[in-house]
Amino acid sequence: MVEKSVEVLTPEPDESAITHRSYRGWTNSTERDFAEVLADVVSVEQVSVDSHFFDDLGANSLVMAQFCARVRKHPDLPSVSMKDIYKYPTIRGLATALAEASPGSAGALEQIPEPPVAPRSTTAFVLCGAAQLLVFLGYCFVAGLATGRGYEWVAAGSGPADIYVRSLVFGGLGFIGLCTFPIVAKWILVGRWKPVEFPVWSLAYLRFWTVKILVHANPMVFLVGNPLYVLYLRALGAHLGRNVTILSRAIPVCTDLLTVGPDTVIRKEAHLHCYRAYAGRIQTGSVTIGRDAFVGEKTVLDINSSMGDGTQLGHTSALYSGQSVPDGEHWHGSPAQPTGIDYMRVGRAECGTLRRFGFGLVTAVQAIFLYIPLTIGGSYMLLSEVPALSHVLGPGLAEFTALGLYLDALILSVGLFFGALVLGFAVLLIVPRLMNLLIEPGKVYPLYGLRYSLHRAISRMTNVKFYTWLFGDSSYVVHYLQSVGYDLSRVEQTGSNFGSRVAHETPFLSTVGSGTMVADGLSVINADYSSTSFRVTRAAIGPHNFLGNNIAYPSGGRTGDNCLLATKVMIPLDGEVREGVGLLGSPSFEIPRTVERDARFDHFRNGEELRRNLTAKNRYNLRTMVFWLLVRWLHFFGLTLLGLAAVDTYGVYGQLMISLSLAAALAFTVLYFSLTERLMLRFGRLRPQLCSIYDPYFWWHERLWKVPEEYLAVLNGTPFKNLVWRLLGVRLGKRVFDDGCSITERTLTALGDDCTLNQESKIQCHSQEDGTFKSAYSSIGSGCTLGVQAHVHYGVTMGEGAVLAPDSFLMKGEEVPAYARWGGNPATELSDALRQPAVTER
Repeated sequence: MVEKSVEVLTPEPDESAITHRSYRGWTNSTERDFAEVLADVVSVEQVSVDSHFFDDLGANSLVMAQFCARVRKHPDLPSVSMKDIYKYPTIRGLATALAEASPGSAGALEQIPEPPVAPRSTTAFVLCGAAQLLVFLGYCFVAGLATGRGYEWVAAGSGPADIYVRSLVFGGLGFIGLCTFPIVAKWILVGRWKPVEFPVWSLAYLRFWTVKILVHANPMVFLVGNPLYVLYLRALGAHLGRNVTILSRAIPVCTDLLTVGPDTVIRKEAHLHCYRAYAGRIQTGSVTIGRDAFVGEKTVLDINSSMGDGTQLGHTSALYSGQSVPDGEHWHGSPAQPTGIDYMRVGRAECGTLRRFGFGLVTAVQAIFLYIPLTIGGSYMLLSEVPALSHVLGPGLAEFTALGLYLDALILSVGLFFGALVLGFAVLLIVPRLMNLLIEPGKVYPLYGLRYSLHRAISRMTNVKFYTWLFGDSSYVVHYLQSVGYDLSRVEQTGSNFGSRVAHETPFLSTVGSGTMVADGLSVINADYSSTSFRVTRAAIGPHNFLGNNIAYPSGGRTGDNCLLATKVMIPLDGEVREGVGLLGSPSFEIPRTVERDARFDHFRNGEELRRNLTAKNRYNLRTMVFWLLVRWLHFFGLTLLGLAAVDTYGVYGQLMISLSLAAALAFTVLYFSLTERLMLRFGRLRPQLCSIYDPYFWWHERLWKVPEEYLAVLNGTPFKNLVWRLLGVRLGKRVFDDGCSITERTLTALGDDCTLNQESKIQCHSQEDGTFKSAYSSIGSGCTLGVQAHVHYGVTMGEGAVLAPDSFLMKGEEVPAYARWGGNPATELSDALRQPAVTER
C-alpha cells in the first residue's frame, strides 16, 4: 500500500467541468475577491461567478471548508460558513446574500484575543494524579476486604439453604452499602453543590472527582428508568418533582443544582451534568426543567440553561449556557431555536404513585432476594463443587509458577468465555422474541408494568454491544441484525452495511431499506415515552441511503429513498419526505446527495468487480473476527488467572491479594489493549488516506476500530489517561484534562498543552461516504476546549485557546482561529449572546 499525503484528499477538479460553462465575470469587489480565493483553492486560473461549487466546479465539502478558512483570513470580506456555501452555491449568490455583512460588521464579530488562563503547574498535575491513585487503591482495598470477609462467611455455610441465606445477607448488605456510600461521601466531602469555579488538578477538583467516580460506580445506575433511580438522585440532593421519568444513563454529578418539575420525561443520552470543564477549570451551574416538559435523545443542557413549564427540547439538540426556553414553547437544534414540532407523540396513561412504589419495591426484592444471592451463592458453588476447580480454594498454596494454576485458568476461561458467547447468543435469539409477543405496536401502555418490564428487557438484551462489535463493519452484521429482529428488506451486500455500534429501542420494529449503508453510532428511536406511558412504533430508514456517525433516527422521520444523512444530523419530522438529497446540521438543511469527487470509486461497487471485492473483503473480515475473539479471550484468560491467583494465595496473604488483583486487573487491561493496538500498527503511525472501501488498507483500518476502549472510562479526569493516549500514539501536550473524550485515529491526532476535553467529545480523523474512505490529520491547539458531546471531524485545525461549544459538529477541513468561540451543527463562530462563558463564584 502506497502512502498518500493529505493533498490527495483534495485533488484538482475536472477542467472540462469548469470550462464547459461560459465565463461570467465579477461585478463588485466582493465577487472578485471570492472568485480569486476560490480559484486559488481549486487550482484553476479563473472561476465564473455563476458556476455551481459542486455541480460545475466538482468541489466537495473539504474543498469548500478550505475556501471558508481562507476567506476568514481576509478582514475586508464577510465571514462565510459551510451552511452559507450549501445555501448559496455560487459566487454571485453567496456575495449577494452576504452583501449586508460589511467589513465593519464582520470585524465586530471578531473576538479580541483573551489572555490564556494560567495553566496549573506540573507539580499540581502530578500530585493530583498521585492522590487519585491512592483513592483508587483505597477503594480496591475496601472492596477486597469486604469481598474476602464475605466469602469466608458464605463458605462457612453447611448446605445449599444455609449458603443461600448467607449469600442473601452478605449480598443485601453489600448492595445497600454500595448504594449509600456515594451518598454519604458526597454530603461529607462536598455538602451542597453551589455555582462555583475551580481549577482542575486542585484540592477542590480532587473532592469533585472523588464524588463523581463514586456516584458513577453506584449500582443504582443499572436502575435508570426505574423509580428507584429518581429516589437515588433525590438522596444526592436533586430537586425532582412527582412522576418524573429519567431514561438517560448520563448521570448528573452536581445534583443539588438540578431541578426537574413534575410529570417531565428525560430520554436516553440526555446530558444534564450541572458542570462543565472550560479552559482548565471546572464550572458548576444550575440546570432547571419545568413541569410537564420533554427532553429528547442525544441532547445537552449546559450549565445555567433552563426550560419552562410545558416545554420541549427535540432530539439531537442543545441548550447553551444562558439559553432559556419560555413556558409552552418547543425548541430544537444546536444551539436550540423555536420550532412547531411536537416531540411528545404518545398520550398519557394511568400511572400513579402506588404503581411506581410497587414497581420499585418489586425491583428491590428481586435484586436482594433473587439475583444477588444466586450470583454469589452460584459462584461459590461452582468453585467448590466442580472437582476441577475445588482444589483451587485450598488455603496456603501460593504457587504462582505452578502449571496447574495456568491449566485451571485456561479451562475456566475457555468454558466461561466461549460458553457465555454461545449461550448468550441463543438467549438473544429466543427470549426477546417470546417477550415481544406480549407487546402490541402502536398501543399505549402505562409505565412500570409488565409490558414496560418486557420492553426494557428486550432493549437491554438485544443491545448487547459485544455482538455488534464482533459482527460490525462486515457482511455478517446484516445476518446478525436480521436474526435479532431487524427488517432489512432485500439485502444488497456492500461488506460495510453497518458499523460496530447500532442501538434501538426494539429490533422488531426497525426497518432499513435495501442498499442503505450506516457508518457507526446509529440509534433507532422506535419507542415514544411520556412521564406515565410508552408505546413502540416502527422506524423505517429508506433504501439506498448513507448514514454518517452518531445519528438518532426517530419513528416518523421524513426521509425516503437515496438520502445522505450527515454525521450528527437532526432527522426532520415535518414537511415533505426528502428524497435524492443530502441533509446536514441540526436543524437539518439540504445539501447535494453526492459530488463527482466522492463518486470516483463507484465502479468498484458494481457487477463482477463488486462480487470479487466483496468475496475478498468477507474473507478478510472473517479473519478479523477470529483474531479479535482470540484477543478478547486471551484478555479474559489473563483476568481469570489474576482472580485464581488471588484465591489461591488468599490463605497466606488474606484480603490484600483480592485488593491487589482488582488494581492489577485494570493495569493489565490498559497495557494489554494498548500493546495490541501498537503491535497492529507495528509501532508505526497512520498516514492520511483516500481509498475505496474495497481497498485492503480499509479492511485493515476497520480492524483497528475494534480495539476496545471502554476501559478508558475508568481513567477519565486523571493524568493516567494522558499516559495511555501517549502509549497509543496520540501527540499529546502537557497537563491535558480529558473528562471522557474519544479519539478514533490516535496517531493522526495532535493535542497541545492544557487542552480541556469534556465528556462524550470525539475527535474522528476519518470519514466514510458511500464507497469512499478518507482520513487526515486533526490538530487541536494548546488551551483549546471541546464541549460536552462536541464532534471534531478530520483535517481540522483549532488555533490556540479556541473553544468548541457543546454538541457542536466541526466539519472536515475547518480552521478555527486562535481564541475564537465556535459552536453549532455545523459549527460556526458564535454570536456574542452565545459565546460568553458562564460567570460563577470562585
